[in-house]
Amino acid sequence: MSYVDGFLVAVPKANLEAYKKMARLAGTVWKEYGALAYVEAVGDDVPYGELTSFPRAVLAKEDETVIFSWIVYESRKARDEIIARVMADPRLQGDEWKSVFDGKRMVFGGFEVAVEM
Repeated sequence: MSYVDGFLVAVPKANLEAYKKMARLAGTVWKEYGALAYVEAVGDDVPYGELTSFPRAVLAKEDETVIFSWIVYESRKARDEIIARVMADPRLQGDEWKSVFDGKRMVFGGFEVAVEM
């Protein structure tokens, strides 16, 4: 079974195009190093729930949108190798991300795939 990294971030709507530009670069790098899929999805139907919701998870503000993204790998071992290479890649070493969204509010994790169809 494959392995998946999942991410959830709040991005100011004014920074959405800058985020997409950086995401395209990041996706290119991840794919070059062996990721099977790289997806960045902009919230379209993500209401602010009374108790839990995507916006609540990242403390999204009125002027922000939620980005839900995931990266698929062949295995956990492949993921660990790819991540090490991605993190060392000079194309992703700048501070540009810090000006586009607040990384302190990012939710992320690695997941073993239980069902794949």
